[in-house]
Amino acid sequence: MSLPLMPKATAVWLVENTALTFKQIADFCGLHVLEIQGVADGEVAMGIKGLDPTTNGQLTWAEIERCVADPSASLKLTKSSNPPPMKRTKGPRYVPVSKRQDKPDAIAYLIRHYPELSDAQICKLIGTTKPTTSAIRERSHWNSANIRPRDPVTIGLCRQVDLDEAAEKARRAGRKPAAEPAKDPVPPSGQAEQERGPGGIPGWMADVTVGRQSRDGT
Repeated sequence: MSLPLMPKATAVWLVENTALTFKQIADFCGLHVLEIQGVADGEVAMGIKGLDPTTNGQLTWAEIERCVADPSASLKLTKSSNPPPMKRTKGPRYVPVSKRQDKPDAIAYLIRHYPELSDAQICKLIGTTKPTTSAIRERSHWNSANIRPRDPVTIGLCRQVDLDEAAEKARRAGRKPAAEPAKDPVPPSGQAEQERGPGGIPGWMADVTVGRQSRDGT
């Protein structure tokens, strides 16, 4: 069953201006009977101004009087000749103007660290276009010299859950993720302390010979 516009405001008006039962108003507005009782007691919808459904063509006084006379009857929403509102189709997510300048950095980050993502997935995550994504991927973007890859999650261009979901979907499609980065040739400081050899020299430097070169070059 279709609901009226602003159901709670409509319920407030019906409670204040008609003799309809709480159940009739609840069924018409898609609310619970206890909510309607709370409206009548002034405990619910405080500060909400009532909306007259008869002025916007959603209900007629004849329909209200019919239901007042028969408490078991249900209110019926008047059919409107206006076309139904168009539902917004899914598309690129909205990005605030203040953050749009960060898009190229985010695209570059995804291309580098999430190569399994397609251009279409990147466009959906960042809210950009395929030409822009392709230009950054091919390094032909007009501002390539100033692009610095940055995590789109940390700069607020997408959510981590959306990024993880897109990456998982790409992997299920057979696209390979980025390879693990090469290990650092210099061990971490804690590991170096444990691997120190005689004389306090780290183990990974044990094969390095340090000596003084004589004047004759030997």
